[in-house]
Amino acid sequence: MSALWVLARRAEARDIIASEDEHRDVSGRVGLAETGCREGLRFGLHDWAHHALAPLGQSPAAHHNLILSALQKVSDGETRRLILLLPPGSAKSTYASRLFPAWWFARHPGSAVIAASHTAGLSGHFGRGVRGLIDEHATKLGVRVRADARASGCFMTDQGGEYFAIGVHGAVTGRRADLALIDDPVRSVSEAESFSAREHLWNWFGSELVTRLKPGGRIVLVMTRWHVDDLAGRLVGQPGWEVLRLPALAELGDPLGRAPGEALWPAWEDRAALLEKQAVLGERQFACLFQQAPREQTGRMFDPRRLTAVEVVPAGIAVRAWDLAATDEQSGGNPDWSVGLKLVRTEAGAFCIDDVIRFRRGPAGVAAAIRAAAEQDGPEVAIGLPQDPGQAGRAQVMYLVQSLAGYRVSATPETGEKAVRARSVSAHLENGLLSMRRAAWNAALLDEIAQFPHGSKDDQVDALSRAFGMFLELKPPARFARLAFSER
Repeated sequence: MSALWVLARRAEARDIIASEDEHRDVSGRVGLAETGCREGLRFGLHDWAHHALAPLGQSPAAHHNLILSALQKVSDGETRRLILLLPPGSAKSTYASRLFPAWWFARHPGSAVIAASHTAGLSGHFGRGVRGLIDEHATKLGVRVRADARASGCFMTDQGGEYFAIGVHGAVTGRRADLALIDDPVRSVSEAESFSAREHLWNWFGSELVTRLKPGGRIVLVMTRWHVDDLAGRLVGQPGWEVLRLPALAELGDPLGRAPGEALWPAWEDRAALLEKQAVLGERQFACLFQQAPREQTGRMFDPRRLTAVEVVPAGIAVRAWDLAATDEQSGGNPDWSVGLKLVRTEAGAFCIDDVIRFRRGPAGVAAAIRAAAEQDGPEVAIGLPQDPGQAGRAQVMYLVQSLAGYRVSATPETGEKAVRARSVSAHLENGLLSMRRAAWNAALLDEIAQFPHGSKDDQVDALSRAFGMFLELKPPARFARLAFSER
């Protein structure tokens, strides 16, 4: 083996450890020398990190030592719930998801580890890194991977230990864990901004993962913040959770003792480079991803958590309001949707969204869908259509009204700002007077109202606002009185 080959592999490994964004294998293939006897129960996590990284010419930076200290407390049982919040490129996964689990099996030989990431592929990649480290340092760790149980990302040790890698939302039924390690559970900005995706992850965490812990089991969550309501945001502040938050640019009271504005890892990315990223990302995104301090986007009108789902829609008067687009799915880009929303005003004066139809079609397809919905709803359900300004808008509405002969149809232009039109909806939601029928369309509706008025789409909110407006225009039902009649 040539010295040049070894140097090249070491240089490659340095890049691997420094850049976790590329998700490469940190285990290396340099052929590290082993010392000979089992020392797994005698050396600490800091010693292990230095041992594993030294042949690669690496050693933990100051913030890595804080991570190692926090993880050591998890192993020792001093901490049972830990959240590590660090920016991209800080090598947090190298230490928490590769070095730590390999050493964990030296301290807890017969234990079970469940490791989860945003996809099974990523968690399997981390698992291969852990397995590679154990293979490379088996003598020092006193643990070996069983030859008959070493599938990609999932393996067993000769001491009875088990490592099981899954994607978040993956099934863990039948598994038990002494350590649950969640690293990078959010895939993208769009997923982070999705209320339904955040709810899905939260429900998986609570009902699937936590219930799989053995008595005394421990949880480590490693992530970069994406949203004020992400998984970490819901856990921070809850009893029992220890949090290590290390922003890219230091703030007052920094855990590392840095001066305000000092970079987290100057050898990797200095202050000037971070400020360049801040200029590109903007204050809000930089605060999320690099400072671990997400901010709520101001001006949002709705709290989607208040829109509860019911199994049965209460009796009442119904209307179907439409917000129209005339672009089909094949047009490319991200065109608007045509939306038909059915809203029921209950006898108690509350409102319930009974149905949402959402599609992308050309003019003929839009007209056919409106007619089909009317036939399904029946003539007792009033229909509200928007009328765009100009001759083309009037012609379109006239055509649609003629095609709906026999139904109660009103067509009015949109007036005022969208946010102004939505105020009545917001007020009723805030007061607990708006619900929805549980159905498949709930997720898309919740996502849209969560981002309104800053989201890329507002078609469902527009239709909902029109439905509320229709009830303001509807005449109250006639009141009948029974009078006694007598002949004189």
